[in-house]
Amino acid sequence: MNERAQFPPVVEDSEPCEIVCTDGVRLGARLWPARTQSVAGSVIINPATGVLARYYHRYARFLAGHGFDVLTYDYRGIGASRPDSLKGCGYRWRDWGERDVEAAINLMHVCRRAGPLIVVGHSIGGFLPGLARSARLIDRMLTVGAQYAWWGDYAPERRLFLLFKWHVAMPLLTAACGYFPGRRLGWLEDLPAGVANEWSFRRRRFERNYPPAARANVLARMAAVTAPILAVTVTDDEFGTVPAIRRTLRYYTGGERTLVSIAPGDYGRASIGHFGLFHDSHASGFWLDTLLWLREGRNPWPCRVVAA
Repeated sequence: MNERAQFPPVVEDSEPCEIVCTDGVRLGARLWPARTQSVAGSVIINPATGVLARYYHRYARFLAGHGFDVLTYDYRGIGASRPDSLKGCGYRWRDWGERDVEAAINLMHVCRRAGPLIVVGHSIGGFLPGLARSARLIDRMLTVGAQYAWWGDYAPERRLFLLFKWHVAMPLLTAACGYFPGRRLGWLEDLPAGVANEWSFRRRRFERNYPPAARANVLARMAAVTAPILAVTVTDDEFGTVPAIRRTLRYYTGGERTLVSIAPGDYGRASIGHFGLFHDSHASGFWLDTLLWLREGRNPWPCRVVAA
């Protein structure tokens, strides 16, 4: 699948809205009210880095059809939350967690009608909730390929290529342009320089990307998340490998953590990769399976559990 992972927008049964962050930044978002008589819960969908929220609209509509109120949104600097110019805007990866995810959680907590508050996080979107002070409000999390892109966790057969692409070429292009021109290259969407550089220069231990005085606070914030986490990886995911998912889960020490490894063959596929599970061709398979966790907190893949 193309890394930009784009589809035409699907907006039926949804309402446009804005999420206002504590620093005044406004995020473009859509609310998908449950299309059933009773509400099963509220779901926030956190995108992957450089992936537009509209990529998840079909999954959001699917969840709304099965009784969930769903929020989709773009992080600052991306899609509907992009400023007129990315040059000099100063947005960082950590701002997505500390400010954007924080605001999304608070919005859905206030608007919640019934049932648990759930986060579905794809890639970095499964790591960012731990940076939000209000993450204690989350009742359950489903993560897919959730990692923070330390190069040593990339799939061994692709590691050198990905190291060059994201940790050599990306920072050079970012320095030359003042932002990362991913859209022009077909490498995800454009990214603010701060986000691109946090990815490119990511250190093995996440907290070491913060100043020394702030590290204990970051670790405590992630450990304070008590929501049980079901973390999904796919065997042909070059980013979200089992070591990468384990590295993420080690920070979420406050709740129950379950890691499952799914093979493409489990769903009759030759490949799935990092982006495939949110394609609507999985509506009758993976998407249906996720409902068991989202509704009841039960792992749909008990035979695929690996040590976390």
